[in-house]
Amino acid sequence: MLKRLREMITGNFVKSVEGTEEREHALRLATATLLVEVVRADQEEAVVEEEVVLKQLGNFFDLSKEETSLLVQAAEQEADYAVSLQSFTRELHENLTIKEKHVVIEMLWRVALADSQLDKYEDYLVRKVADLLYVPHQDLIRIRNRVSDDLA
Repeated sequence: MLKRLREMITGNFVKSVEGTEEREHALRLATATLLVEVVRADQEEAVVEEEVVLKQLGNFFDLSKEETSLLVQAAEQEADYAVSLQSFTRELHENLTIKEKHVVIEMLWRVALADSQLDKYEDYLVRKVADLLYVPHQDLIRIRNRVSDDLA
């Protein structure tokens, strides 16, 4: 499942969809932008959260440090001009399975909890994204608890 998502987003997944390469880039960018939004949610961009974003994206998409930095820069620009989350979540919702969506939610929780403080705005944002991805509330809580336990 994780391998399939990684392959689909990084461009190795062969699928009969027009604009597959563009769609894969859009999925990468949408995921990165949501992670950047979580970092910004509490109005305090903690270095540890930014490091977690770089690590999550680099590891998940198997990107070099340079590629990861470029992706984050593009995501920051997208976030600067974003009016809503829906354009990002729609792309993910339409192209990911529920298990793949769980992976995205886990990444969001890892960023939100990276500084050991869950701000109410970070919490709201992750919950909102989960709602827009149609991830059941019980799954959202289970993933948050698992990430909290991992970080403890």
